[in-house]
Amino acid sequence: MAKIKVTKVKSDINKPLRQKRILESLGLKKIGQVVEHDATSSVLGMVAKVSHLVSVEETK
Repeated sequence: MAKIKVTKVKSDINKPLRQKRILESLGLKKIGQVVEHDATSSVLGMVAKVSHLVSVEETK
């Protein structure tokens, strides 16, 4: 299964609670933090909701 690296690049201050919870469920707390996830549909959906706060790159 493909993997993706998700990096938090912007703060979640003054963002809706829903977006803050999505970042928390992805495992992102601090700016610059990188987490790796399987590229499942649920994870890709969460990343799409907070795409303005994170950067994504595919890994092998």
